Amino acid sequence: MANSIMNKLQLITDENLAGIEQAKTEGRTVIGFYCLFSPTEIAVAAGAIPLPLCGTRNDPIALAEEILPRNLCPLIKSSFGFALSGTCPFFRASDIIIGDTTCDGKKKMFELLSAYKPTHVLQLPQSQKPLTALPQWRQELCRFQKIVEAQTGVAITSDRLRAAIRLMNRLRNAKKAVMDLGRHNPAPLQGSQILEILFKVGFLADKEEGIALIEEIVAEVQDGAFKPANHGKPRRKRILLTGVPVGMGSEKVVKIVEQSGADVVAFENCSGYKQAFRVAEDKDPMEALAEQYLATPCSVMSPNPGRLNLLEEMIRDFSVDGVIDLTWQACHTYNVEAYSVDGFIQGTFGFPTLHLETDYAESDSEQLRVRIEAYLEML
Repeated sequence: MANSIMNKLQLITDENLAGIEQAKTEGRTVIGFYCLFSPTEIAVAAGAIPLPLCGTRNDPIALAEEILPRNLCPLIKSSFGFALSGTCPFFRASDIIIGDTTCDGKKKMFELLSAYKPTHVLQLPQSQKPLTALPQWRQELCRFQKIVEAQTGVAITSDRLRAAIRLMNRLRNAKKAVMDLGRHNPAPLQGSQILEILFKVGFLADKEEGIALIEEIVAEVQDGAFKPANHGKPRRKRILLTGVPVGMGSEKVVKIVEQSGADVVAFENCSGYKQAFRVAEDKDPMEALAEQYLATPCSVMSPNPGRLNLLEEMIRDFSVDGVIDLTWQACHTYNVEAYSVDGFIQGTFGFPTLHLETDYAESDSEQLRVRIEAYLEML
């Protein structure tokens, strides 16, 4: 049964590209997003298809390095490399690109990206202070709304926004439900399986289809269709992954943890739990979007207490034994924050984190394996 549902996921993923192309021929707009901060609800409210575009594979990086510095974050180089090579079907399908000023590398990359696609960059505040940052961010979202209305020819009313919020909240609830399966001990799904589910569903144009598929997976897991990786074996260490986002193609640390006899049961990063927060449905929709998206506990925010609060909550809820803090090379905000994260976790829970700095290449996999195995032995 487990193979059946995963095969269904792959089949729907394969058919999705044809569905996107068909939707475009029918006049629907496709909007590419590069970060969790930009509200996809505004695109959905206009009948557009939102697609995630952050690069998670090493393949296009060499081409990107002909223009970008080699010592730049691999996520940025991969994203730009896909644009240069034309090998990402979702980038090709996008009519406009929405970026935001999360980090200096992305900001400058978006300048270059505008030569390939119409690109609009939202000016994200660098703090979460409600009196100063929130009004600025709401103004940016209103500008974003006008951009989408001009592109789609659809007036985005409050009712359309509320409907989009309800739909995307249902998708968030479904994603949270599949991630919360990691609270079980032993975990019924491997971290790599959860990543695959979330990654592939993120590209589905039909959000209802994505919701139904995740709910089907959760139901089958609860019915016992998936056997835990340590079924009938000694207890495996339970690891939480924090730090930078990971996806299909950049999940080498997750795979090494699993190969080393442990489970990644929780993902605090923006490819995990950070995308599961609900937007309030009982207030002005634009205000609700501005508040919730600005509250995203990303390291680009200064200060960023929300990340520590979320880590504390997740470590307790998922009965975590250890925390791996992953930083992509040249991601300075997460690299600096690693010191505070380690101090907080040691002071609160009594065990250290393992901070890993790497890129998308496989060349350091054995070095990472040695460090990960040593950390698991220490826990």
